Amino acid sequence: MSEEPEIPVAALGETAAEGATQVESNAAADPAKEGTDSELRGQTEATAHPTGRGAAFAAALIEWHAREGRHDLPWQKDRTPYRVWVSEIMLQQTQVTTVIPYYQRFMAQFPTIRALADAPIDDVLHFWSGLGYYARARNMHRTACLIRNEYRGEFPRTFGKIANLPGIGRSTAGAILALSRGERYPILDGNVKRVLARFFGVAGVTTERAVSERLWKLSEECTPHSQVDVYTQAIMDLGATVCARRKPVCAYCPLAAGCFARHTGRQHDFPTPRKAKGARRLREVFMLVAMKEDGSVLLERRPDTGIWGGLWCLPEFDTASAASVYVGQTLRAADAQPKPMAIVEHAFTHFDLSITPLLTNCAGAAKGVMDSIPTVWYNARDPARIGLPAPIKTLLDNLTSPTMFDAPGAQ
Repeated sequence: MSEEPEIPVAALGETAAEGATQVESNAAADPAKEGTDSELRGQTEATAHPTGRGAAFAAALIEWHAREGRHDLPWQKDRTPYRVWVSEIMLQQTQVTTVIPYYQRFMAQFPTIRALADAPIDDVLHFWSGLGYYARARNMHRTACLIRNEYRGEFPRTFGKIANLPGIGRSTAGAILALSRGERYPILDGNVKRVLARFFGVAGVTTERAVSERLWKLSEECTPHSQVDVYTQAIMDLGATVCARRKPVCAYCPLAAGCFARHTGRQHDFPTPRKAKGARRLREVFMLVAMKEDGSVLLERRPDTGIWGGLWCLPEFDTASAASVYVGQTLRAADAQPKPMAIVEHAFTHFDLSITPLLTNCAGAAKGVMDSIPTVWYNARDPARIGLPAPIKTLLDNLTSPTMFDAPGAQ
């Protein structure tokens, strides 16, 4: 990056004092009296034109983005509403470097809304496998089908219709229209919340209604009437690369001169961190690896709701004895006692999962016993195109590796 750029200090400098007022008023207010309906309505009123500070804020970001912003991301080329939508959904809770190869494969397989809508859900989940938060993929498929059926395969043109599509909402709808069509809509994703909260000194957890409405009002105030697409990309880029959550690089920030958090040395206080929920929970499960002579393994489709919803997974049990009962009741010519394999660990956002795979050789499923549960015999040597959780895919791909059988007692 280049040296710290010059910015309109006079205009931006006013925000530090404004931020201090905001923080003090939040700290002194009676929580029972905060966020009245009239106050919240006032906070959501659209600003007809950006104020002086909002215009200076936007100008500094646009100028910075021309020099330092990201310009070669795959979704920045041929910016259609569909391509922007796919990228925005993938980037939720996921870093850019992780998303890029998934986005490229996904767009190659589903280049249009109709291609996505016409694809089986298993195909969609297959190309999403490894990105996590699989409800995003299911909602995308639902939305594509809805657009195909109700809008003749053309992305809706109005904000209200886009925002009401499954899995989209206010900020994503604004990003789609701003980035693909240059229409003036504010956005408020995680990166933008952090930039605005630090710059203007907005205290409070961003999920609180009053704080959210305050940030929406500021986002509206700062969104320019020209170069909206550049500004939108710029504020997202700044939050992702400079105004980072853990290690902000304030020396390279184009907004540093007027940033309340920087001037007070309180970058890590804004936005207000959520209260820790205590020690992470550990969940321990057993999963059955029922393998036929040809190397295929029994998988079950998980319910659409919950962890790994709609994906294919090994049969899961709370205890090893429950797995053994299942083997005796549902498999033909199976080993009487499944053998433990090396433990597989996986971290979710709020808890850790410890999987003990139990291997049993069998001749297949007993006739009629699995009619109520969708199942498939999956062979990693000739894999079906289905959605698999990342740790399960890794386990299945490595079944022929000796290290998978290194657990104590494994034969």
